Amino acid sequence: MKGGKLPITHRENYPAEVQQFEQTLRQQGYQRIAGIDEAGRGALAGPVVAAAVILPINCQISGMTDSKQLTPKRRVELFDEIHHTAVGVGVGRVGNEEIDRINILQATMAAMAQAIAEITPAPDYALIDGTHLPEISLPAEAIPKGDTLIQSIAAASIIAKVTRDHLMIELDETYPGYSFQVHKGYGTLVHRQAIAQLGPCPIHRRSFKLQSK
Repeated sequence: MKGGKLPITHRENYPAEVQQFEQTLRQQGYQRIAGIDEAGRGALAGPVVAAAVILPINCQISGMTDSKQLTPKRRVELFDEIHHTAVGVGVGRVGNEEIDRINILQATMAAMAQAIAEITPAPDYALIDGTHLPEISLPAEAIPKGDTLIQSIAAASIIAKVTRDHLMIELDETYPGYSFQVHKGYGTLVHRQAIAQLGPCPIHRRSFKLQSK
């Protein structure tokens, strides 16, 4: 369900307009605004994981941004702080077989919907990183580059990334030889060389291009 329209007028004003939009939502009475983001969309193996986070108003956690811009150590520190501070956190995941069946975009939307459904208390508005909206029953807005502009989306980015990283480290023990603990399933040279040597394992996404020519 679409919510209030984000009033983008000039590209150079985009960050300020996004932040003003969030303030306007609160003035309209929305108090449990969830930020949603995903991790693992571009990986060759493993699930796509989404997180939804409701932060308290005037949250004092500093240093949150797109998880890819943070060191692994800092991500884990913020992961713990977010869980301690957040009003609510939800996580959803969709595995590689379902990704192959319905495609990665639809799988990402499904993981986001799962994450939103997991939050207690339930959010009354959703701000979602990117340009697509999942099928959910509450008003929402897609925010391009939201993980660098909206604190709750940045928090969701961190929760999703750390959750997925831990899962891929565990899966490395089940499927040794691919170095999942290092690259977390992404298409690095080491990963592609392992696929060429060993073939794909049960958590590889067969609908993705697994080997370079």
